[in-house]
Amino acid sequence: QVQLVESGGGLAQPGGSLRLSCAASGFTFSSYAMSWARQAPGKGLEWVSGIFSDGSDTYYADSLEGRFTISRDNAKNTLYLQMNSLKPEDTALYYCAKDRATFLRGEYDYWGQGTQVTVSL
Repeated sequence: QVQLVESGGGLAQPGGSLRLSCAASGFTFSSYAMSWARQAPGKGLEWVSGIFSDGSDTYYADSLEGRFTISRDNAKNTLYLQMNSLKPEDTALYYCAKDRATFLRGEYDYWGQGTQVTVSL
């Protein structure tokens, strides 16, 4: 069965960095676009970033201001999100999601359980 398992979350200070990982199994990882999304306390789900199946194209939410970088290693079936210059407003539960296509169609059929990121002094 399809599994997406996020890791790498934790507590970071403002201005710090974290690297999230999403280990995928149960499907041909290299055939599907992937995305990261987040949900802050008391707020709705926010799409953060997406990457094509072969890693050729990446997209980001405008609000990130270039602080995050999405990448993938298809040989390791793993998706990454490098988060730099973290701000308290980045505090959220971060999810990875599998798209239904090789490109970013925005239709997700599987989600991970999430990893918590807390940015605080």
